[in-house]
Amino acid sequence: MPAADFGPLADALASDHTVVTTDPRGIANSCLDDPRQDSTPQLRADDIAAILDNLDAESADVFGSSGGAVTGLALVSRHPTRVRTLVAHEPPVLELLPDAAAQRAKTEEIIATFYSDGVPAAMAKFMANAGFDVKPEGAPVVSEPSPDQIAHGTRFLAHELRGTARYVPDIAALTRGPAKVVVGIGAASGGLLTYRTSVALADQLGTSPVEFPGDHGGFIGQPAEFAQTLRAVLAG
Repeated sequence: MPAADFGPLADALASDHTVVTTDPRGIANSCLDDPRQDSTPQLRADDIAAILDNLDAESADVFGSSGGAVTGLALVSRHPTRVRTLVAHEPPVLELLPDAAAQRAKTEEIIATFYSDGVPAAMAKFMANAGFDVKPEGAPVVSEPSPDQIAHGTRFLAHELRGTARYVPDIAALTRGPAKVVVGIGAASGGLLTYRTSVALADQLGTSPVEFPGDHGGFIGQPAEFAQTLRAVLAG
């Protein structure tokens, strides 16, 4: 997801925080030296550490959602002193689920669909598996995806999805400190796959998930309310 989608949340936090948003490698304004290289959580975590270096920031509070939350988990494991508090909002850590093998197979099916039928067909399967109603009754006709959406979807499906979906959190590293790890979960996310993964991760960490407004994209739909909850978590 491009950084622009986090703009309203960043604006809502900027009155009392210095906020930096990032485009993951290969997305939007983030250029690539090697477009064929897969983007793993570990590689993206190292990118975040490099950005902190560039900002002369010893540490930061970090918020990541979905795949970005997985990046945050990898960041704490690989660079524990760079993170004060990580808020991991609905990380799709599928390997923690009892049906992990079945989820692996579904991920491979989604990627195969991308190569055979293109981005829209693959993303429809991805969203359905995630628990979203891809054809709600009375829904308007969806327009053709934009060139940017196709480009982002191609990068995600070809180079990000497999590595992110198969990431196994290092629970020992996440619990030994010094970083505090908070698992966020959407108030309206009960039917989503990421609700299950978030609960599973929190159980492994010995904590309870913190409820945030909205569903998986609550930071987009309700940025002001979401910022209030995030601000309270960071202050706690």
